Amino acid sequence: MTLYSYVITRDYGFAPNPFGEYCTLATCKPGIRKAAEVGDWVIGTGSDSQKYNIGNRLIYAMRIDEKISFSEYWNDPRFQDKKPVMNGSKKQKYGDNIYYFDITQNKLMQLDSHHSLADGTINKKNYDKDISGVFVLISMCFWYFGECGPQIPEKMASSIIKGGMGYKKIVDRTIINTFIDWLSSTYETGYNGRPWLFSGEYKRYDGN
Repeated sequence: MTLYSYVITRDYGFAPNPFGEYCTLATCKPGIRKAAEVGDWVIGTGSDSQKYNIGNRLIYAMRIDEKISFSEYWNDPRFQDKKPVMNGSKKQKYGDNIYYFDITQNKLMQLDSHHSLADGTINKKNYDKDISGVFVLISMCFWYFGECGPQIPEKMASSIIKGGMGYKKIVDRTIINTFIDWLSSTYETGYNGRPWLFSGEYKRYDGN
């Protein structure tokens, strides 16, 4: 069992997407999506930048229950409501099920979404980064806190939190189990609070 920890600098409810019965990581963090296996854990903590100053807070934690391809994600009946609806609610607009295989072009295509250009066409920067991750991570056992993110206890923080870019890979079972025990004994699973940046206007990400 491995725990992957990284800093979330843009929490819109897109990556991860915590809405519905499943928490999904289908875009961004390609290294984690390729490397992580079923049974591993992924956590995202807040940014310590002056803009947010929430570096010691837990935004979400998910146990990986499934690891599937983009095509499997696109076609699975369970995840149809995670396809973005750009004239729908904000939650629908931030849907992360955005990649489908086009037989005529023999490649994955990017749906009009948070990761596409303003006119709905493919954003090459986001496209290349997203599809390099190859897989979509699915969780039925997750804690999503968003703007209600609790502080990670100081005794665990240095072992768990990743500073800066990239991600931290933790393989020490004692550290992992201590974190999971704290989380599961203190908080209810599921969606516990809206994303940090959900209250503003809907935004697209240009990839920079």
